[in-house]
Amino acid sequence: MTNIQNTQLLSDAITAVTPFLKWAGGKRWLAPSIQEQIGNVSGRYIEPFLGSGAVFFSLHPKSALLNDANTDLIDTYKALKQDYKAVLKHLAHHQRHHSKEYYYQTRDYAPRCLFRRAAKFIYLNRTCWNGLYRVNLKGVFNVPVGTKSTVLLSSDNWPQVSALLQNAKLSSGDFESIIDQAKKGDLIFADPPYTVKHNFNGFIKYNEALFSWADQERLSLALVRAKDRGADVIATNANHKSVRELYQDSFALHTIERSSVLSGDPKFRGRFQELLILAR
Repeated sequence: MTNIQNTQLLSDAITAVTPFLKWAGGKRWLAPSIQEQIGNVSGRYIEPFLGSGAVFFSLHPKSALLNDANTDLIDTYKALKQDYKAVLKHLAHHQRHHSKEYYYQTRDYAPRCLFRRAAKFIYLNRTCWNGLYRVNLKGVFNVPVGTKSTVLLSSDNWPQVSALLQNAKLSSGDFESIIDQAKKGDLIFADPPYTVKHNFNGFIKYNEALFSWADQERLSLALVRAKDRGADVIATNANHKSVRELYQDSFALHTIERSSVLSGDPKFRGRFQELLILAR
């Protein structure tokens, strides 16, 4: 039996894959509800803001277009798609040598090899402070070391991750051009970057460098166009009056609640409301 046939059989057997990355704003907590609502994805699955890919890994679509502006992130998925064993070999090396000093040495190291870069990305994600991804003005990852030291997790299933990625086209670029490729029967899941402050102050602070209000407006218009072409749309966003106004005429809006423990200050942890946007 060929490797391609083996991969196809494994892909067919996938029921759900645990995301291997911890990602701020990730939708691991929401993925089971979306899977229950959607069931099997008959058309192409399109995700313009991939992040940890929690919904993608939950739905395991037969065909997908996955995109993120973070090139290092997409390169990590490409490496796992191409040869997960090569990535795993370097991850095991990181596990054996992990220490505070080793963390900072690795953080400052810039490997050229795709598989080494992917292993570095996963290693830093699992051992940095709270799995936070942050870069400085020069675009260099600068998150300090965290308290966790386990690099290889019992939940890892690299063969399944790689098998599922065989059905996906991976790209790194602007979200609008990706959404504009959606056709009738495709499913878009859009989870853009947004920061939700405490519900009581009712204010959304957008990071202009990360995702501006102009980007929010472009996103809403792109999703409306995709809906008009016959694509199904599921999106999440900040539950704020200004965001609701962008979508209320064309989509069904629902309030959902999540918990957050990312903040270093306990007073900013707790329950937060988000917006679920649907057109199906």
